[in-house]
Amino acid sequence: MYGRDPWGGPLEINAADSITHDYRSRNLHELDRAPLPRPLDETQQSWLLGPPVKKKKKYVDLGCILVSRKIFLWTLGTILLTASLAGFITVIVKTVPHHKHKPPQPDNYTLALHKALMFFNAQRSGKLPKSNNVTWRRDSCLQDGKGDQGQCYKDLVGGYYDAGDAIKFNFPMSYAMTMLSWSVIEYSAKYEAVGELDHVKGLIKWGTDYFLKTFNSSADIIYMMVEQVGIGTTGGRESELNNEHYCWMRPEDIDYKRHVFQCYSSCADLAGEMAAALASASIVFKDNKDYSKTLVRGATTLLKFAMANKKSYTTVSEEGSKFYNSSKVSDELLWGGAWLYYATGNVTYLTEITTHTMALNAGAFYDSPYYGVFSWDNKLPGAQLLLTRMRLFLSPGYPYEEILSAFHNQTGVVMCSYLPYFHKFKRTNGGLIQLNHGGPQPLQYAANAAFLATLFSDYLDAADTPGWYCGPHFYKTDELRKFSRSQIDYILGKNPRKMSYVVDYGKRYPKHVHHRGASIPKNIKKESCKGGWKWRDTKKENPNIIVGAMVAGPDKKDEFHDVRSNYNYTEPTLAGNAGLVAALVALSGEKASGGIDKNTMFSAVPPLYPATPPPPAPWTP
Repeated sequence: MYGRDPWGGPLEINAADSITHDYRSRNLHELDRAPLPRPLDETQQSWLLGPPVKKKKKYVDLGCILVSRKIFLWTLGTILLTASLAGFITVIVKTVPHHKHKPPQPDNYTLALHKALMFFNAQRSGKLPKSNNVTWRRDSCLQDGKGDQGQCYKDLVGGYYDAGDAIKFNFPMSYAMTMLSWSVIEYSAKYEAVGELDHVKGLIKWGTDYFLKTFNSSADIIYMMVEQVGIGTTGGRESELNNEHYCWMRPEDIDYKRHVFQCYSSCADLAGEMAAALASASIVFKDNKDYSKTLVRGATTLLKFAMANKKSYTTVSEEGSKFYNSSKVSDELLWGGAWLYYATGNVTYLTEITTHTMALNAGAFYDSPYYGVFSWDNKLPGAQLLLTRMRLFLSPGYPYEEILSAFHNQTGVVMCSYLPYFHKFKRTNGGLIQLNHGGPQPLQYAANAAFLATLFSDYLDAADTPGWYCGPHFYKTDELRKFSRSQIDYILGKNPRKMSYVVDYGKRYPKHVHHRGASIPKNIKKESCKGGWKWRDTKKENPNIIVGAMVAGPDKKDEFHDVRSNYNYTEPTLAGNAGLVAALVALSGEKASGGIDKNTMFSAVPPLYPATPPPPAPWTP
């Protein structure tokens, strides 16, 4: 059958094609029925094709807030788990044995420092505090100065005995207190670190309390002061039973009237040194304002007295010239003025001590065999270093710069003279510097030099200065500490005799110290003046150990004789031990424990503004 194609061609319909078309139509119809929905089982309805069902959140009511139950349970579980774990760890830590780390052992200088301070406890005069901690010492000389009518003092109880006797020499005692105060001002942190700060401050106050009794400390002007308590002159007075050097007896047994020596117009050096002691102590006790003001007022009065007289106390004192002769006066005036400036900030003192005349009279501009030998007699090296401190840290400028620069340069020269590369001072074969040129009792001078050298080294370090020049040669600050350690190590036992010259330090030390109290047993009856000679002359060891006493030391051949009767070998002194304490604390802990305290020294010093220099002279053609 044909049909007509509307586009012009024939249109034919085939029977086979019709059958095929019908078959395809039936198949398509069946395929169209396949996607129709079918009944679903429960499982399919729950997760495969069923619509999502929102669950209702559950909350926990905590009273003030509602918290999701899920978050609450998670948080509670975490807390319980953490607490259980922490408890478990704690039980393990407590039950399992563990080793404690011991603190580092103190160095030798610190160990020696503890002992060297104890010497001052043994030298106390008067009514002793309960904390004195020297079992063989008791109250002594409680009548000193009492009952003397018309004098500048009410009583003179207290202070320190100078050495192995019972005399109170105010000149070296003042120097000793100044040295202790200086060391505390610079190294208070070190003292506190080793538990000795309160102890050393108590020792200083014991001395300054006594000094305030020796003159009218409440007056603005004084006309006399006490020089000494007790007689020590040997020779014609040996038969007198009240002579402390003739008698060998404990201070506790002294029952006779003790002589008091006073000076009037001729004691500028003594007044200057005592002014330094009170002024330096006022800085130590700056937190105790009332006491500090009392010390400053006393120091001001004393220096005024010294400046008005300018004569040595030893010119008229047989006792002073015999035992503690003062070779100059102006070094004490320079020393006392420097300390009073630091204590008050009064530029009047700074102006006075930076004059060319003052420096010249103190010996700053000429050489001598004892230039640079710091001691109870020669304060110039200490005063120059003290004022070098000002130049390094304050730089006051004009009009002080000229003299301060000279002091700084001279301090450098002194430090150069201590080094073994130069030959200003000889040394023993064992390495001990002979600052007193082979004379007796060399250790105190070596200890003083060790303190100055270490302190100057710390000053330079604090000023970010690596060293200093000796002529054309530059030396680092470590050279100074090396020198200081060599001298203190010698004193502590690194010497040809392998002996420590500090009692009770090391395995081997002097056992026959020239000291009355240490040589007489504490439990025997009272000894008379001559009755104690048997204890002086016995070859037995001292029954009482005077802990920390630095003896006079060996001779120039490193030889030492442990003989009680020879005081040039075996007698300790206040001045010697003060220098030793200062050197030990300066060296203790090395640099790891910190250097100096830069600020405390300047606590009373106001800011300095350099004055305007005078204009130049007008120019003329």
